[in-house]
Order: sequence, then structure tokens, then C-alpha cells
Amino acid sequence: MGIGYGASDEQLEKQIGCVKYTLFCFNIVAWMIATALFALTVWLRAEPGFNDWLRILEAQSFYIGVYVLIGISIVMMAVSFLGCLSALMENTLALFVFVGTQVFGFIATVAGSAVLMQFSTINSSLQPLLNVSLRGFVATSEYTYSNYVLTMIQENIGCCGATGPWDYLDLRQPLPSSCRDTVSGNAFFNGCVDELTWFFEGKASWIVALAMTLGLLNVICAVMSFVLVQAVKKEEEQAKNYRR
Repeated sequence: MGIGYGASDEQLEKQIGCVKYTLFCFNIVAWMIATALFALTVWLRAEPGFNDWLRILEAQSFYIGVYVLIGISIVMMAVSFLGCLSALMENTLALFVFVGTQVFGFIATVAGSAVLMQFSTINSSLQPLLNVSLRGFVATSEYTYSNYVLTMIQENIGCCGATGPWDYLDLRQPLPSSCRDTVSGNAFFNGCVDELTWFFEGKASWIVALAMTLGLLNVICAVMSFVLVQAVKKEEEQAKNYRR
């Protein structure tokens, strides 16, 4: 009985060690991804040119998801240290708290990513905002400021009007030279709403990819923490039985 128990106890201890150090490594990776997510979201929020475009187009709702992900990245950086400590200490209470934070982190990263995508993709809430702003600029394109904004967007992005060159015809405005390809002289077919949305989508895609990777790690760490809790409890039960 003593030999059998000793072998079982040794095997369980090895399993606990394997789970514990694997969880520790996953938390280090999660901290690195959370740090990268924080850096990328703060950079996007602080980028002057990008910020100016959103302000001019009155589409700063794009930043709602960015703010959520900045907040969750800060929380996850701190929580990763809790995960490392709770795993090394094999403290069941700390592990349960850590599991709770991982569930919260997963929900928050998915929600933040969903909100960011809601204001940065085709057929999202961003496009009506851009459409209203751009049509307003086209309707007043005879004024210096509106003409400046349209020229800046149309020449840099390679687009024309809100939905296409016909916006100028519908609003009875002359088609500007910035709407035409400098080589062929033909008007750009794509409207600026779609082109700008693709531009914003490209900016947001890296952030969403990092956030979803972090969310996946949250799930893995939560499952591994729960497994570690069960293994530690089993070890404690075996120790009690051994004392008897």
C-alpha cells in the first residue's frame, strides 16, 4: 500500500509541476501580447494624422473599441503577474480569482474587438457617419475648407465623392481634378466611404488579431488553472489520507 501510494503521489506531483510551469509560461506570453496590444492601441490613438482624419470626418466613434482594448490590456498585464504567482504558490484561492479574471478578460477582449470592428469594417456603423460627412463636404465643395478636405482625401486615397463621382452630379457640383486619375484622366470609380473604411479596417485588423489572441490565451490559462486547482486538491486529499 505504501509503495503504491508513493508512486501515485510522485506521478501526481510531476503532473502538477508540468501544469504549473506551463501555466507560468503561458502567462509570460499573455503579458507580452497584452503589452503589444497596449502599445499598438495607444499608438493608434495618439497618431496625429489618423486622429485628424477622424476628427474632420466626425467619425471618432472609431475610438470606443480602442479605449476598451487599452483598458483591458492594462488589466491583463497586471493579471498575468497574478497568474504567475498563483501558479508557483499553488494557492487554490488565488487560482480561482485568476480564473475569474481570465473569464472577464476573454469577455472584455471579445467585446472590445466587436465594438472596434463595428466602427471599422464594410457595412458597419462607421460608413453612415462617413457618408454624411463626405456628402456634406461635396455639397459645399465651392468653399475653401470643404475643397481642401476633399482634395486631401481624394488624392491620397484615390477615390471620388462619398459613394462615387455621381455624388457631384446629384448635388450639382463640378467634378474636381482631385477626382481624376493623374495618368488616365478618368474619374475614380470607388467612393471615399468604401476606400476610407478599407483604410480604417487595415488599421484595426492588427489590433483585433492581437486582442483575439489574448482572448484565446485567457481561455487556455483559465482551463489550465482549473486543472491545477483540481490536481492540488487531489494532492491535499492524498496527504490527509496518508496522515491517517
